[in-house]
Amino acid sequence: MNDRLQVTHAPDEVVVSVDGTDLVRYVYRPETAPAESPKPYIHPLRTLAGDVVSVYRPHDHRWHRGLQMTASHLSGENFWGGGTYVHREGGYVQLDNNGSVLHESFDRLDAAGGRLDLVERLAWISSGGERWLDELREITVHRVDPAAGSWELGWTTTLTGRRGEPLRFGSPTTHGRPMAGYSGLFWRGPRSFTGGQVLGPGDRGGEAMMGTRAAWLAFVGLHDEVDRASTLVFTGPADHHWFVRSGEFAAVNPSWAFHREFELAPGETRTWRYRVVVATGAWDRDAVEGYLKEHPW
Repeated sequence: MNDRLQVTHAPDEVVVSVDGTDLVRYVYRPETAPAESPKPYIHPLRTLAGDVVSVYRPHDHRWHRGLQMTASHLSGENFWGGGTYVHREGGYVQLDNNGSVLHESFDRLDAAGGRLDLVERLAWISSGGERWLDELREITVHRVDPAAGSWELGWTTTLTGRRGEPLRFGSPTTHGRPMAGYSGLFWRGPRSFTGGQVLGPGDRGGEAMMGTRAAWLAFVGLHDEVDRASTLVFTGPADHHWFVRSGEFAAVNPSWAFHREFELAPGETRTWRYRVVVATGAWDRDAVEGYLKEHPW
């Protein structure tokens, strides 16, 4: 089965498939309006059964695109998309501050032994055209297990400050909006996942996970048209806090700046590692913890 993983590198995108099912479509040169903060994204994201577990440009937030690396508040710039939360204005305001994350090159793009390794260089460019950050991004697809109906996506981002002064990473919460601390790696699920089940370690779960720390968070959603559920399991750095929504729409973000800002000095480099397990079926806590124990990070 592992030998059946295939990679297709078409203009502006990379597609990873297994047995004819496209698991990942990574669009690294998107056609995006400047106000939506152009950046690479993964969509569609699929299970081994072929069910789509992401959404593209939903009507309520056009800048949400599957799975993508973002920054909602960065030294006055918005790399997230759409309006910027401005507390003194009482909400979101469309400012002329939408930055872009631009693909520059691939250092590596190959599949061997049932594993995809993608290493990419990107530049974070401010709305004024200044290079603020260099990014080295590593995306992996591996642990494809047909018997368990699961596979794993790894995402590592390394950022180096290139602005002439420290860069301050924040979120709407650090700027005055309670419990809206989104920033960093963000997943938006399909419309049918609205009202899905949120699981955490022990007896934790639901939107009570918002703004808390936990070793993992799982989201279980139901699909339209087919009689199936899917489960996504997220892990990230221990110092991150979870941004999660289910009732309004399906979204998970291990936020790097939920409650407080952090700085990246000129020339300073920091690395963040994440993984997403994509599984067919509704996993319970025992199944999640069993998988994580069997496959330590």
